[in-house]
Amino acid sequence: MMEPTPENPVVRTVNLPSVDKILGSASGRNLVEKYGHSRVLAELRKLLAELRADALGGAVPKVATDDIPALTAAAASRLADADVSPLKCVFNLTGTVLHTNLGRALLPDVAVQAVMRAMTSPMNLEFDLETGKRGDRDDLVENLLCELTGAEAATVVNNNAAAVLLLLSTLAPERDVSEVIVSRGELVEIGGAFRIPDIMLRAGAKLREIGTTNRTHAADYANAVNPHTVLMMKVHCSNYAISGFTKSVDLEQIVALGRERGIPTAVDLGSGTLVDLSEYGLPREPTVRETVAAGADLVTFSGDKLLGGPQAGIIVGRADLIARIKRNPLKRALRVGKLTLAALEPVLALYRAPELLRDRLTTLRLLTRPREAMQRQAEEIASPLQGVLGGAYLVGTQAMLSQIGSGALPVDQLPSYGLAIRANPEQRQSNALGKLEKALRELPRPVLGRIAQDTLWLDLRCLEHGQQQEFLQQLNLLRGEAQ
Repeated sequence: MMEPTPENPVVRTVNLPSVDKILGSASGRNLVEKYGHSRVLAELRKLLAELRADALGGAVPKVATDDIPALTAAAASRLADADVSPLKCVFNLTGTVLHTNLGRALLPDVAVQAVMRAMTSPMNLEFDLETGKRGDRDDLVENLLCELTGAEAATVVNNNAAAVLLLLSTLAPERDVSEVIVSRGELVEIGGAFRIPDIMLRAGAKLREIGTTNRTHAADYANAVNPHTVLMMKVHCSNYAISGFTKSVDLEQIVALGRERGIPTAVDLGSGTLVDLSEYGLPREPTVRETVAAGADLVTFSGDKLLGGPQAGIIVGRADLIARIKRNPLKRALRVGKLTLAALEPVLALYRAPELLRDRLTTLRLLTRPREAMQRQAEEIASPLQGVLGGAYLVGTQAMLSQIGSGALPVDQLPSYGLAIRANPEQRQSNALGKLEKALRELPRPVLGRIAQDTLWLDLRCLEHGQQQEFLQQLNLLRGEAQ
């Protein structure tokens, strides 16, 4: 055979079946039936082009180029991989119950069923069944919110940041002139570097900072009031705590000053619990009802934190101010859809029976799980997990501390129990814990823990007993993966 030269290159030929021939085969027809003609056609063309390029380049083809069933199988595999959703169910063993990156609160069964009905049927979202005319979607939950909080009126938007934005945009009509008074110690930053001053800026309000980071006095509020003041705002510092030489002003004092000067008072409660958590053995947080009773004219809070419902921002308060907020054009841009309202209404209804709430509200059930139950669970899981991981790791059961999460009660922790996994020092494996943590994340249902103090911690607070079997069934897939 003549050696190839630039003047006489060797021409290679590739024997590939036509796309039409593949589509006309039994396996091709099955593929079209499952994925549709246009999609299969595009995938086959792409696959054949790759195989042709490999062959012409001298590479060994990944698939037998004359085997039609093998070609359709390769295309089917690629199409199936493309259909795998990037949004996956995971096991949250991080020790953070309301984990923002994992979707915060889990909905109780009644809310899940309500959402399923709403997804598959038309509903009276904005239709008044009594009059036969257009209604207001807030009406679906407003009475419940007023009943549970003691407020005169309520409205709902897509999250609490939106609630604060809408409130400020409404009550600060003169852009960059209308002043809102806030203590420096309450200028919080929430997840994603989203800050109260930034929200004010976007809303058109002018921030008037008072006091210092650690101490603010009633006189600071009084001295800051001027003809441009439109609102006094108190922000509940739910995601951090300042201790030591500190002072803040009680809401009642701010409300009294506001009423004396004719200026409304708003409170951003953030996590916004509707019940006294101390009655369930949890750290106490101010409730929305207490805040309204203290005289706040408007209160904003989240739906998917301590309330235990869907993502939503809720505003309750004076009827005249809520009416103004609802007339703001931004309200339409920030409003929620029927799925959110379908989930929120049954969650709120659960609060009518607080003595049954622990069992029925998923968030509260997880937050109040007995440590003894988690300890028994850890003892049941430790041995099978050790058997799968082998001698490279040492699996033990250990007491640990959970946290509520999503900026709620950042200092307080909950007694918990789980698995503590350490690398076997005799094995001297490089980055052993990192490899195991990655292998757990790559399971069909990813397992998320946390690495700290040379230990991989798997907190079992959020692994309810009904999920344990599924967790155990996929452990065998770890064999050899983390070695």
